Amino acid sequence: MEVLLHFQSLKLDQIQNHNNCGFPSLFSISKCLKQRILFSGYGFSFNKTKWKKNPFWKIKCCSLDQGLQPRPKLKQAKVDIDVSGRSNFVRRPSVGLCSQIEKLVLFARYREALDLFEIFEIEGGFDVGISTYDAVVNACIGLRSVRGVKRVFNYMINNSFEFDQYMRNRVLLMHVKCGMMIDARRLFDEMPERNLVSWNTIISGLADVGDFMEAFRLFLIMWEEFSDAGSFTYAVMIRASAGLELISIGRQLHACTLKMGIGDDIFVSCALIDMYSKCGSIEDARFVFEEMPEKTTVGWNTIIAGYALHGYSEEALDMYYEMRDSGVRMDHFTFSMIVRICARLASVEHAKQVHAALIRHGFGSDIVANTALVDFYSKWGRIEDARHVFDKMTSKNVISWNALIGGYGNHGRGPEAVELFEQMLQERMNPNHVTFLAVLSACSHSGLSEHGWEIFHSMGRDNRIKPRAMHYACMIELLGREGLLDEALALIRGAPFKPTANMWAALLTACRVNENLELGKFAAEKLYGMEPDKLNNYVVLLNIYNSAGNLKEAADVVHTLKRKGLRMRPVCSWIEVKRRPHIFLSGDNRHPQRNEIYQKVDKLMLEISKYGYVPNQKTLLPDVDEQEERVRFYHSEKLAIAFGLISTPYWVALQIVQGHRICGDCHEAIKLIARVTGREIVIRDASRFHHFKHGHCSCEDYW
Repeated sequence: MEVLLHFQSLKLDQIQNHNNCGFPSLFSISKCLKQRILFSGYGFSFNKTKWKKNPFWKIKCCSLDQGLQPRPKLKQAKVDIDVSGRSNFVRRPSVGLCSQIEKLVLFARYREALDLFEIFEIEGGFDVGISTYDAVVNACIGLRSVRGVKRVFNYMINNSFEFDQYMRNRVLLMHVKCGMMIDARRLFDEMPERNLVSWNTIISGLADVGDFMEAFRLFLIMWEEFSDAGSFTYAVMIRASAGLELISIGRQLHACTLKMGIGDDIFVSCALIDMYSKCGSIEDARFVFEEMPEKTTVGWNTIIAGYALHGYSEEALDMYYEMRDSGVRMDHFTFSMIVRICARLASVEHAKQVHAALIRHGFGSDIVANTALVDFYSKWGRIEDARHVFDKMTSKNVISWNALIGGYGNHGRGPEAVELFEQMLQERMNPNHVTFLAVLSACSHSGLSEHGWEIFHSMGRDNRIKPRAMHYACMIELLGREGLLDEALALIRGAPFKPTANMWAALLTACRVNENLELGKFAAEKLYGMEPDKLNNYVVLLNIYNSAGNLKEAADVVHTLKRKGLRMRPVCSWIEVKRRPHIFLSGDNRHPQRNEIYQKVDKLMLEISKYGYVPNQKTLLPDVDEQEERVRFYHSEKLAIAFGLISTPYWVALQIVQGHRICGDCHEAIKLIARVTGREIVIRDASRFHHFKHGHCSCEDYW
């Protein structure tokens, strides 16, 4: 479908003055859309006579074509034959059975209700009332059962049920809610009479499945017929404009709601906040939120999500605390959002507060919020806390399993990840491609070659999942860890698809660790063609040349960087102490305790030199300013560690976060610092977690 749209934008302050007669009406929106939208596929024409006569002449029911099989033929009901030869169904009373079905639906026991309804289908001839049909419609909607929809609807047709307007709308809603939009469109088109409920049902269904332009088309036809719409309709159309990312249409709809006096409606306000957020105008979203006469849970959640969407994590967290202080009830969506925001801010203390609040508000068993907590604790060095939350969950989905398996892998605990994966299979939870990526990554990080290859081959053999590029990258890393670079290259060339950048990047990393200059140069050239402006690829090759002593080639790489205008950026490391983040750059002099920090670093360097530490002058950090190499003793991670040692008790493990891959010199130094201080040091860098303890690192010197 080709869409050409052009609208005049309205300023929000103009919209606020809704008594201005110059505002666009729905007639103007209709006129703009009709003049600027080209449709194909439904035989649509703007010839008014032809459109009103049969607007959807190409639409047909194709539920059977989608693989849905009809139920077996029902038994013939008992009949009487009169003297004229006509047969009449004997309508048997069914008050007791109907009452039972309605009660089951009332208590949300939908499957049992449909099982009981099967008696009607098998025996036939029962007198079923509207209230019972209404109940089984609710059961089908509650179960989202396509088969149930076909059973109920076929029974109604076969028993010559006389539909009134209410039941036509209910049957239409049943098809829409169960995703049977083709059948729903046929039913809608065949309706002898449509009211606003009919139009709202089909339009909202189209918006739900993402067919926003079709929703707008029907909305304009509805407006021509009724010249009226309620708050629900406007909320749906505002959501459709957000889906199309057309803020101009959203602003015109906003103006219309103000003119009609429904601008303060809760559903409309929340839809507007969502629309402005998704269209990139968070200021307008905040304006609408502040103008809400009653700020509901959904309203708070929507504005918080808007801030988070645009990367304003601190502002989103502030809004959460305002929501808490206002006394508005928070739901599981609130908590799951805030946990993810805490993950973005790397704030363990804030996340622990949210965890406690989640339990206090009665969502301790909520699968969405708890999965977010497992993911957070896994990503920020609290893998034991993640396992504790996971074990307490009464129900788990595949995302819950993936989060913990991936957490074990990132922390270098491959055996636990494989064990958890096997437990997942034993509990008959079907893994997906993300599951295999998590467990294969765990095997590659821990060097579990035998397990890795067995799991890799089981993807297609046992689970009918085709390995993707990221799965191949894990296996390339696994081969590289074992020094099998020729086999890694053969795996890339034998892949059933064109090798991707992450596959070549895995080979380049393997060449750096194994100091294979020629193959590393080959992999780097492949990466340059795919990612010519990615700085890290050049720096890894530069490190390979420096390590091999090829200064001329290293100088050529530096010249290429300057020619392309790729500048290595300053990087930082940070540590959270007493719920406050402390950020350090290499050679940083801004911290108020800088004198103590530098004295601590000097003391540590002196102590570890007794254990054989000698600064490595050959490697550069990826994406790091060259000037920082002159302050090698005072790299950002060393400053953060020194501050952590002087600011926390001796039994507390240090948690450091940095945005770059840790350099070889710092990696060797921190292993010895962990040994001489007896402290556990956990560093999350751009590639994985490094757990330094007793002079060893969990990555086993491969990162």
